[in-house]
Amino acid sequence: MPNFRTLDDVDVKGKRVLLRVDLNVPTENGKVTDATRIERQAPTITEIADKGGKVILLSHFGRPKGPDPTQSLRPVADAVSRALRRQVAFAEDCIGDKAASAVAAMKPGDILCLENTRFHRGEESNDAAFVAELAKRGDLWVNDAFSAAHRAHASTEGLGRVLPAYAGRSMQAELDALGKALDAPQRPVAAIVGGAKVSTKLDLLGNLIAKVNVLIIGGGMANTFLVAFGKNVGKSLAERDLADTARDVMAKAKARGCEIVLPVDAVVAKELKANAPSHVVSVDAVGNDEMILDIGPLSIEHVVSVLARVKTLVWNGPFGAFEMEPFDNGTVEVAEAAAELTAAGKLVSVAGGGDTVAALNAAGATERFSYVSTAGGAFLEWMEGKPLPGVDILRVK
Repeated sequence: MPNFRTLDDVDVKGKRVLLRVDLNVPTENGKVTDATRIERQAPTITEIADKGGKVILLSHFGRPKGPDPTQSLRPVADAVSRALRRQVAFAEDCIGDKAASAVAAMKPGDILCLENTRFHRGEESNDAAFVAELAKRGDLWVNDAFSAAHRAHASTEGLGRVLPAYAGRSMQAELDALGKALDAPQRPVAAIVGGAKVSTKLDLLGNLIAKVNVLIIGGGMANTFLVAFGKNVGKSLAERDLADTARDVMAKAKARGCEIVLPVDAVVAKELKANAPSHVVSVDAVGNDEMILDIGPLSIEHVVSVLARVKTLVWNGPFGAFEMEPFDNGTVEVAEAAAELTAAGKLVSVAGGGDTVAALNAAGATERFSYVSTAGGAFLEWMEGKPLPGVDILRVK
């Protein structure tokens, strides 16, 4: 990644390193319930500490409207300590005297977590005075929070304007994977776009049509396209008022030479609940009282055959109501096929977005993909071709 400065470009020994991580993890009763994000960022934290840097962790947590003890990072700092198997000190503020004295007490190799940056209004408004207060505590800034990179906040972007800025290892891995997937991919490239609504993914579809060779549409979105073709989708989730938009997308894809793959058969049921009686029908034969809840076997076979002839896959969104059996089958089978092709060295596979990660985890395929991004909004905005302030600030000017 020649156009980003990384930890390879700086000597951190004895330096105060303001490290922006994403500790906005799910918690229940003050206990962290999923430490995936912490584990992703652990290598950057330990590398800087092992090289003799003073690691000062910055993160937001939740959406507080000011100081709020229920949104404190203290319990999360304890979870970081457990994940690293090292002591992590905690300061009750991210600026001011409490932060200053905690940083002053640090020795090389120490790790300190500062309190939630969103306790201050200046964080989200990227206020210059607040940025300056944060910057007083550090000699350099490392951004390892790709998941927050779509926001131009003080700790995610502002610090890069006033301190030497570098990408952490998790950020570096993410940018590397994303570059291989859409910026300079091995062709042909396929994209799977699933999920419920076309309306939330119009920017995404528009960007992908220009960049990929095959666009595979699944989930509730596919129903809207079927409606656009005059198919009856019964009681299925579909944005019937967006049929014109779907036709427009198809026309643009055709003009660009981008092939669009839609379901040819579907698993239908009369109600959406686990193990509801279901059967497979052609998309031309959905009953008025039925809803499409997954793609059928012919559609799965078609998608898998597409994956076998492409070199790169970008995936966002499931094919069906994957949270309940048997409507997870389409997503699981396609995930399994993509994982096998990746493991055999035939496919570069990059996936992201909350539902997608959950679906791939359920399919047991996550570890065999080239890269699975845990960044929801940032991953989607990257796929949409939008600039990411927290990434752009790291580019070598």
